[in-house]
Amino acid sequence: MSQRNTVLRSLHDIGLAAWFGGSLMGAIGVNGAARKMGGDEMFASRIASAGWAAWTPVNAAAIGAHLIGGAGLLGANSARVANQRGVGASTAAKAVLTAAALAATAYSRVVGKKVELAASLDPEDAETAADHPITLEQAQRHLSLLQWAVPALTAGVLVLNALHGEQQRPEQQRLGALRRAASPLVMAGGTGLAAVRRAREHGMPGRRREVDARAGLSGD
Repeated sequence: MSQRNTVLRSLHDIGLAAWFGGSLMGAIGVNGAARKMGGDEMFASRIASAGWAAWTPVNAAAIGAHLIGGAGLLGANSARVANQRGVGASTAAKAVLTAAALAATAYSRVVGKKVELAASLDPEDAETAADHPITLEQAQRHLSLLQWAVPALTAGVLVLNALHGEQQRPEQQRLGALRRAASPLVMAGGTGLAAVRRAREHGMPGRRREVDARAGLSGD
């Protein structure tokens, strides 16, 4: 029986789309516009920091929605993850990429806050920036890499999400389940059909019925 998970899938997909799109737009649009405004480096940092600070709450909500939807879909598809060959591997890869994107996003906010405080016109912010464990030069250098790392990692998650969609096709589910079911027979010394053939050749009806059942076959 088919089961719909429209709400969970919507949270998962919309959250991921906002996460990827916002990070890419920020790297190209916000940072690019700040550099073209003229003035010194601190002036550009002040403009870019203002844009990223405004986006941060929305980005956090998008990430939260994606994680909630992803956890719900994982629970709803736990049987496929366990029984359909290939789904477990792609799910593990997606979890690793998601964790890496989360770490990169969190760290980019930490170093971005350093730049934001250092570029602020408020003397108290400048004092707070001086107490920050990361120097301004390090923060700017790390941000130049992280601004591309986050969209790259989330793009990888999007690719694996597309792969999961392909793996949900009925023919892919049948093929994956058959391959997973055949794996123990292959490890035991051959494919399911070869095991059936050997059992028949040696006149072992009891063994034949057992192998037929495991291979999903019926009849003589």
